[in-house]
Amino acid sequence: MPSNPLLAARRVMTESFAGLPAPFWWLWVATLVNRLAGFVATFLAMYLTLGMGYSASFAGLIGSLYGGGAAAASVIGGALTDRIGRRPTVLAAQLATSLSIIGLGLVENRLLIALLAFVVGLVSHVSRPAFGAMIADLVPDEDRPRAYSLNFWAANIGFGVSAAAAGLLAEQGYVLLFIGESVATLICAVLVFLKVPETRNTDTPQSARKEGGIGFGVVLKDGTFMCLVGMTFLGVVLFQQAATTLPIIMGREGFSSSDYGLVLSVNGLLIVLLQIPVSRITKGKRPLHLLVVASLLCGYGFGLTAFADSLLLYAATVSLWTVGEIIFAPVGMQLTAQLAPEHARGRYQGMYGLSWSFTALVTPAASGFVIDHAGPGVIWGACAVIGTVAACGHALLHRKVTARTTPDAHKDGDTEPADAVG
Repeated sequence: MPSNPLLAARRVMTESFAGLPAPFWWLWVATLVNRLAGFVATFLAMYLTLGMGYSASFAGLIGSLYGGGAAAASVIGGALTDRIGRRPTVLAAQLATSLSIIGLGLVENRLLIALLAFVVGLVSHVSRPAFGAMIADLVPDEDRPRAYSLNFWAANIGFGVSAAAAGLLAEQGYVLLFIGESVATLICAVLVFLKVPETRNTDTPQSARKEGGIGFGVVLKDGTFMCLVGMTFLGVVLFQQAATTLPIIMGREGFSSSDYGLVLSVNGLLIVLLQIPVSRITKGKRPLHLLVVASLLCGYGFGLTAFADSLLLYAATVSLWTVGEIIFAPVGMQLTAQLAPEHARGRYQGMYGLSWSFTALVTPAASGFVIDHAGPGVIWGACAVIGTVAACGHALLHRKVTARTTPDAHKDGDTEPADAVG
């Protein structure tokens, strides 16, 4: 007798959403609100080139300064998360972000734009290690893959809506983008202040004190984890093209900001529709094998953009690398939480975040230079090569990471990973 589709759907929803603590869901809501108006980073290159009339090279330089702030934030945010706590770090960062984003939208001087772009990149990313550590603190090991997938899903529900809305808002004036993100960031801070308690364990293990505290040396000595960070960097170089190369090239080919927003909204829409089904399909699969597949999908998805000459073809390439992103991002967060000792979760999350933010430092300037001097075809070809290299690297890491993430291989209280390198 065939199963009742309503009962089947109810079972899927229960398995996907039930059993997670209430503070996690308030973090989920805060993430959603923040990303519903996450306009500035996505449209910064187009704002500078089409809205302000600057060159692709200048837009790339500003994007790199924004990325420089984000890179510094990964280290600073990781340290603050473990030192002063998760909640104070989030609240301070959100308030500073709200103020600095308004400033960036109002200034016209090149030097002030550069300075504020760095500041916005810094303060808007300081809270990310804290969010990652909070989820690891709140959610038990067996539910973390689901929790990180759901949080990534929330971010992209917001991103899908904001990408489409931002293109339309930009037609009325780019300043609306800056105001909208500033207000949403304040709302996010209020939600965390009212609903999310501090989750940091203040009892540092005795072994950590004997080894000199919880500095970044613990992370840097972890050879397996640092290799994972390196491979993640290569993967994120690919994603960065969506915010740098893609809008500049579409603008040069005569597409409007709303066209770019529409194409990019495909990314968010597909994540909203596919995140939970893909998470269920990949449940129980080996994480590094999933990262191999994700790297290839992302590399060749961006590589095929070289042949796109219509909105439909651009949307098709976005669809391909989006499937890779759906797999890539939550698995990386899950592995980071599994590899990190409890007392150093903020620093591990910060170092993992550095692999994302450091690409925002180096990729925009490099991409802008290549666009101006060699053309976009070189970038799209390099994406296919980078995706292949990242896939090979993840395959080589499989055995070491699997040994570390088996139930008895790593415990939260351990300070020194089993395969640490001097």
